[in-house]
Amino acid sequence: MSLLSKLFGKAPDRAVEIESSGDHFNVPPGTTILERALAEGIAYPHDCTVGTCGSCRTRLISGKVEAITPFGYTLSREELEAGYILACQALPKSDLVLDVEIGSSADAQAVRQSATFFNASELTHDIRRVAIRVDKPINYRAGQYANVHWGDGSVHRSYSFADAPIAGGTTEPHFFIRHVPGGQFTDRLFGGSLPGEPLELDGPHGNFWLRDGKGPIICIAGGSGLAPLISLLQDAANRRVRRDCILLFGGRGERDLYAADAIAAIRSAWTASFDYWPVLSEETNPQYRSGFVTDYVPQALERLGPGAQGYMCGPPPMIDAGIHALTEAGIGLPDIHYDKFTDASTGA
Repeated sequence: MSLLSKLFGKAPDRAVEIESSGDHFNVPPGTTILERALAEGIAYPHDCTVGTCGSCRTRLISGKVEAITPFGYTLSREELEAGYILACQALPKSDLVLDVEIGSSADAQAVRQSATFFNASELTHDIRRVAIRVDKPINYRAGQYANVHWGDGSVHRSYSFADAPIAGGTTEPHFFIRHVPGGQFTDRLFGGSLPGEPLELDGPHGNFWLRDGKGPIICIAGGSGLAPLISLLQDAANRRVRRDCILLFGGRGERDLYAADAIAAIRSAWTASFDYWPVLSEETNPQYRSGFVTDYVPQALERLGPGAQGYMCGPPPMIDAGIHALTEAGIGLPDIHYDKFTDASTGA
């Protein structure tokens, strides 16, 4: 090889090893980890591919990467400090060793199909329970979500399934959808024009579900983030999972609280200790705790005892505060699982 080739030749491929699964592959220059892994047929967890959903969150054990867009939009400070990256935005700059849950993002392959709006009922002043019908039954894990497309199909919004899965799947999945003023989809929904529009649904997606374990569970939700947690907890109750649990739900005021009947049914069916702690940030009410929902993480963990896993769904500031509170209380990042609910107002 000539000196000029050595100086200006093409950069070498980088070798990638996924320690947790034993997969190996090479990544050419200018290609992301996720792109190459999928081309190799590896079931790498992913959905959005643009660095917002966090599904491809990966721990970098060794090596260096370059971020196409900053990882800090989606990942917390604690995750960045612990070496987590987003595979969809990471270009390898050296050989890498990674840790990620391969093949665990869904039990069933995501399917995109025609859908129609069925009905909606009011849960709060800005959240509705929405039913969408599809032709083929959709199977999902409790905690996962689907993408709803409308118009020419190029734009979509992601919503979590709000019920426990049933054997054989469902042709009428339900979602809790919060109105985002100015939102392309939710303005139609809350304005009443959605029933006449053709839709498409693709799913399931996401790697948020209850992991195996015998220790207690702390669940934290805000807004429509209650949907995947109700799905997860209903499913756990149906399966007779015996683990102590505290569910914390944060709202600004009493009018933001909802799903009391569903939570009461979960508590009634739960085979271990189950507590529900509503927390109001902008109202003082003797029936409820006051402050930010994540302020009560230490108290909840003290009640639950050691070995807890954390599950969170809600807006990005709540998730980031929750990760900080949980790690400060001694829960490791591998035991913290979340679904960060972004919308058009929090786009990158």
